[in-house]
Amino acid sequence: MTSNHTDCHYCLQSLRGRKYALREENAYCVTCYDSLFANPCEECKKPIECDSKDLAYKGRHWHERCFKCAKCNRSLVEKPFAAKDEVLLCTECYSDEYSSKCFHCQKTIMPGSRKMEFKGSSWHESCFVCQYCRQPLGTKPLITKDNENYCVPCFEKQFAHHCYSCKKVITSGGVTYHDQPWHKECFVCAGCKTQLSGQRFISKDEYPYCVDCFSKLYAEKCAACRKPITALGGARFVSFEERQWHGECFNCAKCSVSLVGQGFLTRQDDVLCHECGSA
Repeated sequence: MTSNHTDCHYCLQSLRGRKYALREENAYCVTCYDSLFANPCEECKKPIECDSKDLAYKGRHWHERCFKCAKCNRSLVEKPFAAKDEVLLCTECYSDEYSSKCFHCQKTIMPGSRKMEFKGSSWHESCFVCQYCRQPLGTKPLITKDNENYCVPCFEKQFAHHCYSCKKVITSGGVTYHDQPWHKECFVCAGCKTQLSGQRFISKDEYPYCVDCFSKLYAEKCAACRKPITALGGARFVSFEERQWHGECFNCAKCSVSLVGQGFLTRQDDVLCHECGSA
């Protein structure tokens, strides 16, 4: 600009017919202004003279020609950029270097786009979907299987066991009986309906029974003591013709000696050792 001011405020030389710069209402010749006030360029370290455009960011200054991406050298003038460790990068280079990669598609999740995080990994919002129905999972409950995510309804349809008794999904625990899954609370005695999980039971016609119910309903009665013979725990029993005895009850009716593994004689409903039977 040309001046109506008479002299340079610093060197006092005449400004008539010369370019000058104003600072705090004082006029300076270009040489004095640049030496006194020009900011050094962050890139080339040279002064940013008054006839050059000074671009500033967080207290630092650049020539317009020097304001560029540190990696690809593309100009950042009037373009979005990011800073990392005081280095300026265009958004593409910043994303390549520092942005998260989508766990599903392995592409960069660009700054400003919505990112979903789950178990230490990141997804594009459009990639974070149920593997089966392809609906967005967002913040819905989900279940992971073989590194794939499923909404709860789809997981239950595809993978969850259904109780043999009530047909509902078994979400945790459960009991396996005859190769079929059961809820613990559904696995009950077919007679008295007492829960059998963790208890001793006996199978009959593919149904489980507690020991008491099985004994009452199906167990043979000992010919001696008339109590049920359940054979639980490896208990020994003796069968002869159509009668059964507990091992400890199979004794001589006269002298009470054990007849288990021994020869014996019968007299009406009694069993006798050879000595008593021959007497």
